[in-house]
Amino acid sequence: MRDGVRAEGIPGGYGAVYGELKALETLGLCRRGYFVEGLGGAQFALGGAVERLRELRPREGDEPDVLVLAAADPAQPYGAALPWPKRAGARAARVAGARVVLLGGEPALFVERGGRSLVPLRDPDESWLKPALFALVAHVRSQGVKKRLAVERFDGEPVTESDAMPLLVEAGFLAGPRRAVLRP
Repeated sequence: MRDGVRAEGIPGGYGAVYGELKALETLGLCRRGYFVEGLGGAQFALGGAVERLRELRPREGDEPDVLVLAAADPAQPYGAALPWPKRAGARAARVAGARVVLLGGEPALFVERGGRSLVPLRDPDESWLKPALFALVAHVRSQGVKKRLAVERFDGEPVTESDAMPLLVEAGFLAGPRRAVLRP
C-alpha cells in the first residue's frame, strides 16, 4: 500500500492515508487484513470488496481470467504497488499508451506504446501466449481503436522470425514482410 500511495503522489504520503483508513476501520466502514497475496503491509478494503475477492478466487481446474489494461491504469498494480516480474530482457513500465495483458491476475504480456513491440513477462509458452494474444485482439477490436497495431518485435527479435508469429496470425493478425498487423 505504501508504494501505491507513493506512486499516486498523495499529499501527506502514507501517514496521512493510513490515519484516515484507520479511522474508517474504527467506524466499521472498512476492514484491515491481508487480502492480496504478495502485497505487504497494512491492507484495507470495503466489506463488499473482501467478499468479491473471495468469490473470484480461482478454483481447481478453472481457466485463468485474461484481462487487458492500460499499463498506467490505477487498477493495474504492477509497477506501482507490486513490482513487475523479473525476466531477462523483459522491461515494462507504467507509461501512457502501453498495455499489459494479465493472465490469472499476473502480468503475462506487455504491449509497448504504439504496439510495435510485444514483451513477454514470463517465458514464452503457447499455453498462456495464445489466450493472451486472443485477448489482446478482442480488446483492440472492442475499444474501437482506429489505428492499426503493427507489431515489429516480439521478445526483442523481429516478429516475423519469432515462434510467436503463427500464434499472432491465428489470433487475427495479418502476416506482413516485416511485421504482424492487426486492423481494427
